[in-house]
Amino acid sequence: MSAYRCPGCDYVYDEAKGAPREGFPAGTGWAEVPDDWCCPDCAVREKVDFEPAGAGEATGIEKGTSR
Repeated sequence: MSAYRCPGCDYVYDEAKGAPREGFPAGTGWAEVPDDWCCPDCAVREKVDFEPAGAGEATGIEKGTSR
C-alpha cells in the first residue's frame, strides 16, 4: 500500500491506515478518495496537490491525528 503527503502541512494519508475520521476506513486506496477531498489538517491542499510519501513516512504517526 502507498502513502501520500500534503506539501502544505506534511499530513500523511496512508492507504493501510485510511482516515477513519474522514470516512475512509483502513485499506481505502488513494483512487477511492474523492478528487475534491482536502487535507483534514490544513484544509488548504486538495487531493491533486498530495505527493507520494517516502517509505519511512508511511510507517510513522500521521501528523495532526495522533499525539
